[in-house]
Amino acid sequence: MARTKEFDQEAILDKAVDLFWYKGYHASSMQDVVDALGLSRSSIYDTFGDKRKLYIAALERYRAQAAGGLIDMVNQSKNTMVSLEEIFKMLVHDSFTDKLPKGCFMVNSTVELAPHDEEIDKIVRENMQDIENAFFQLILKGQDSGEISKDKNPRAIARFLFNTISGLRIAAKSGVKQDIYNDIVSVALGGIK
Repeated sequence: MARTKEFDQEAILDKAVDLFWYKGYHASSMQDVVDALGLSRSSIYDTFGDKRKLYIAALERYRAQAAGGLIDMVNQSKNTMVSLEEIFKMLVHDSFTDKLPKGCFMVNSTVELAPHDEEIDKIVRENMQDIENAFFQLILKGQDSGEISKDKNPRAIARFLFNTISGLRIAAKSGVKQDIYNDIVSVALGGIK
């Protein structure tokens, strides 16, 4: 008779996100996984499969939370420029309140694994497209309301915004000072009007 699982899978995935986000996939040994999750190897294998499958489940959880939250903010926007300012403020806040700068789990996965793993590459590309599409819709709203010039290409602006956020997240991992962040955000927001 199989034993019932006595742990919250979402809480365990949150721990896996934290581990892989900070250490990456390759630098996380299976013992690191066992220690971080507080489960036996057999429980991990029975529930999630191998380390790669656990990583993918953690990445999908992160995507649902982080990208989902950003997309919700964009979709609920009443004022394009205010929403963009709030998104960048949130990004700066998250980057500078993190005791151990780790950047963005999705960006880290893009760099570490996506070039060599088709399934992870698919996840990061779909994430990128979802965020780009949300920004595209937000820019169109801003053009309709007169906040952003209709002379500007909304798809190009959406891609620029996604790329700027990704770059800021990489900079956060390297310990960039906040005044540099502030300069980048100021130029980014000023350049899209």
